[in-house]
Amino acid sequence: MIKNYLKIAWRNLVKNKASSFINIGGLAVGMAVAILIGLWMYDELSFDTSYPNYKKIAVCMQNQFINNETDTWNSEAITLGPALRANYGSNFRHVLMASWTGDHFLTLNNKTLTEKGNFIEPGITDMLSLSMVEGTRNGLADPNTILLSQSVVKAVFGSADPMNKTLMLDRKTAVKVTGVYRDLPYNSSFGDLTFIAPWQLLVNINHYATFFNNPWGASWFQTYVQIADNADMSQISARIKDVKMNAIRGKSDARFKPVIFLQPMSKWHLYSDFKNGVNVGGRIQYVWLFGIIGVFVLLLACINFMNLSTARSEKRAKEVGIRKAIGSVRRQLIWQFYSESLLVAIFAFFLSLLIVQLSLPFFNEVADKRMSVLWTIPLFWLTGIGFSLLTGLIAGSYPALYLSSFNPVRVLKGTFRVGRLAAIPRKVLVVTQFTVSVVLIIGTMVVYQQIQYAKDRPIGYSRDGLVIIPLQTDEIKKEYIPLKNDLLASGAVTGAAGSEAEITSIWIGNSGFKWEGKDPALQEQFTTMAISPEFGKTVDWKIVDGRDFDASYPSDSSAIVINQTAAKFMGFRHPVGKTLEWIGNGKYKIIGVVKDMINQSPYDPITQTFFYLWDKRMNNMNVRINPKMSMHDALAKIGGIFKKYDAGTPFSYQFIGDDYAKKFDNEERVGKLAGCFAGLAIFISCLGLFGMASFMAEQRIKEIGIRKVLGATVFNLWQLLSMDFVNLIIISLLIATPVSYYFMHKWLLGYQYRTQITWWVFAIAAIGAMSLTLLTVSYQSIKAAVANPVKSLKTE
Repeated sequence: MIKNYLKIAWRNLVKNKASSFINIGGLAVGMAVAILIGLWMYDELSFDTSYPNYKKIAVCMQNQFINNETDTWNSEAITLGPALRANYGSNFRHVLMASWTGDHFLTLNNKTLTEKGNFIEPGITDMLSLSMVEGTRNGLADPNTILLSQSVVKAVFGSADPMNKTLMLDRKTAVKVTGVYRDLPYNSSFGDLTFIAPWQLLVNINHYATFFNNPWGASWFQTYVQIADNADMSQISARIKDVKMNAIRGKSDARFKPVIFLQPMSKWHLYSDFKNGVNVGGRIQYVWLFGIIGVFVLLLACINFMNLSTARSEKRAKEVGIRKAIGSVRRQLIWQFYSESLLVAIFAFFLSLLIVQLSLPFFNEVADKRMSVLWTIPLFWLTGIGFSLLTGLIAGSYPALYLSSFNPVRVLKGTFRVGRLAAIPRKVLVVTQFTVSVVLIIGTMVVYQQIQYAKDRPIGYSRDGLVIIPLQTDEIKKEYIPLKNDLLASGAVTGAAGSEAEITSIWIGNSGFKWEGKDPALQEQFTTMAISPEFGKTVDWKIVDGRDFDASYPSDSSAIVINQTAAKFMGFRHPVGKTLEWIGNGKYKIIGVVKDMINQSPYDPITQTFFYLWDKRMNNMNVRINPKMSMHDALAKIGGIFKKYDAGTPFSYQFIGDDYAKKFDNEERVGKLAGCFAGLAIFISCLGLFGMASFMAEQRIKEIGIRKVLGATVFNLWQLLSMDFVNLIIISLLIATPVSYYFMHKWLLGYQYRTQITWWVFAIAAIGAMSLTLLTVSYQSIKAAVANPVKSLKTE
């Protein structure tokens, strides 16, 4: 019996090729989008879960009351780890001090590679449950050792055995390879950790044991913990909150009211945003956003399926009558319709898997992922097949339950007519379909509008031809002056200047300042950066008051240039000539005010910043490429000069324009993904619309023939057939406009520097939706309108 059901179902699919293609194709695309989004969500939600101690690991963070609000940092003082071990040791299995994962040089003989690594205390191997390929997890016991990932071993040693070999770390410290671990998962916070060196080695190299005058006042490092097996994360977090305050009580830093707390590993990736000391979410909003998009796109595909299935099934009323007349019972007819619907759904599911497999490389590139189809996970197959069966059952329920109840006598006598209300559910579904599509279109346009708004924000300096080159070794830093002079003499650059940090990412914050009229209760913090006197001219910042630094003025060594936000923050209308006292560092005279520059996120307010001269902190060389020389030739000359002073270090550089563009990567990635899904949603909707237009034209073929005989023109008939759909789209637009405005306005509130949703966004979406609708239905409408009425009427 089942074989017979399937055979008839297959014949019906083959007989109605166009309808079957639209049904299977549309449903497959919708399923493919849902699977891709599901894989992306799985990757996001499973971030860091590959570590067995995932639920017990946390990073220490702190809240401080600064500038009349609470700031949250994930950086800690070098003394925090020892203090936690001494005062709360029984609560933890591991308390580990660490630096920050960044680029370092690994040198073997004459071969130097740049790899990302970190200095962490030895317990990290047990905390992360490193899978050792060679050596043991105890390989960091000696300070002059190093653990390498498999990928780094292959890059450095090739096929040779790396164990107990000696490398030069950052071209100045010899370390012995004592272990090789498997590469850590890409979707984890330690995915780029390609080598681990002992924390004590960093302390020894930089003399951190005696370096800090105020150890608790320098939050330069990270502190990772693994709580004890029987401990509760929230209870320990509450227990340790005053560990820093207790250590600095009675000192000046106590005015910042520091509170230490634990941020569990489960929240590192998805809940990383804090506002005024409160966790307000993070990437989790995008997980929910794309989850909703996936559900809606899948809903569109199901609506298509249901609409066309129910529309076509009404043409099979006579088939039902004949079957009943020759003895078929209702149960058999129900199973017949269900089998056809399920067959389409199953075909669509397997076709969607093919679409997913083919599109994954592109999707991974756009989403910056390394996902693959979860072929070996039973839950994936159960979910996919289960959903296919559910879709088939829902879509097949109308013909199965409704048509199987027809009276065979009325059907075969020709007195059966489908009621006028039968089309209402289909119209509701079409409205729902286009409402979702228009909301997605408007949402995508607002995302791109916000990105462009931030890109158009004045940055306060010129990016054209501006290149930053890191001074990566102590040797080249010592040669800063002759290096700069050689660069200027080469003709490759029109300006060269040193800086402590990159102009696109000033990360240094300092407190402890006094100035005339300061509120004694204010806990202030300034962003600060040491520069060379030529910096302003090189980056082309804009002086709005006073003057720039000048190397011919010895007094400028105790001068500062502030930005407009700093002048406003200090309450100065005319700040030039005023004195700022930096407690512990002396007094500085304000000689100039520069136009605000975007040094951090382009979506955030600009912070109060000042620049000062200190040649011992020149970590970067900023150069302006000579526009009269080709970029290739200029960089070749610059690279040669750097090799002259530091032959063993690979020459690296970064265009400031490219570095600034990276700040938009996250939003642009969201925009691209949303745009792709919105485009597919429109495609699915138009596919369904095409099928419905075809069905309606076929259903009204005799009416069209009569109207043509009575004198109706092609335009009249096109208008008649198209207006039904146009009215539905108008209803969709009326619903989609307030809905999309509400949600996108709420999304924009997450940005302090944000665009306004303008009327033209809705106008473009409306025109686009209407145009696509008319293009889609016009083919079928015009085809029916130009048909010979004799052929449509003579069948009677």
